[in-house]
Amino acid sequence: MEFKRIKNKENKLKKFISLALIVGVILAQIPILINAYIYEYASKYVLTVEETKDYSVDCVLVLGAGVRNGSPTPILQERILRSTEIFDTGCTDRILMSGDHGREDYDEVNTMKDFATDNSDVLATNILMDHAGFSTYESMYRAKEIFEVDSLIIVTQEYHLYRAIYDARRLGLEAYGVCADGYFNFSLTKELYNDSREFLARVKDFFWCIIKPEPTYLGEVIPISSPGEATDDKIV
Repeated sequence: MEFKRIKNKENKLKKFISLALIVGVILAQIPILINAYIYEYASKYVLTVEETKDYSVDCVLVLGAGVRNGSPTPILQERILRSTEIFDTGCTDRILMSGDHGREDYDEVNTMKDFATDNSDVLATNILMDHAGFSTYESMYRAKEIFEVDSLIIVTQEYHLYRAIYDARRLGLEAYGVCADGYFNFSLTKELYNDSREFLARVKDFFWCIIKPEPTYLGEVIPISSPGEATDDKIV
């Protein structure tokens, strides 16, 4: 009898372990499936620079990616330069720089705007700034609610572009995207880091787009048709 009880306990433990492994495998598949879904959903809205001339949108949206010593990081420089190329096709007359300006000593958006005007023929009056674009999701939410954008072309690197398009469309924007890659060569370590981080970020934003939480800040409406000076916060 004792042997039978031990055997039953062992069988129950084996069943529990088997069930736990099955559940674990299923849960492990969820992030992979979410990433595949976002890629499949967004990939049909990716354009080339040349193709953008056949579109008419409210703005080109550039997502912040860090500044160092008062200059955009190489990744951010790629995004800004690509946005000016798209602007030159005539598909829009507005660029929206969206980034982190949450404190006085860190200012992505003015840096982005200055870099664009210094390195292209785009005028400052054609560039608006979203000072509270603290994440991809928040940038899209604010583009719609604060700047009253209905349609846009998003500029960012390919690894990030699918999530950006997905967020925008799930928030009700007619969104397209153009890859910013090509200006610089990045290390394999950097690319692996970006891909790993993005894998997790897609999972987070998938659920964010279901819940639809408000961004950190909203504020007064500034229509995208406004001159760039409407978002200036420093005296020139």
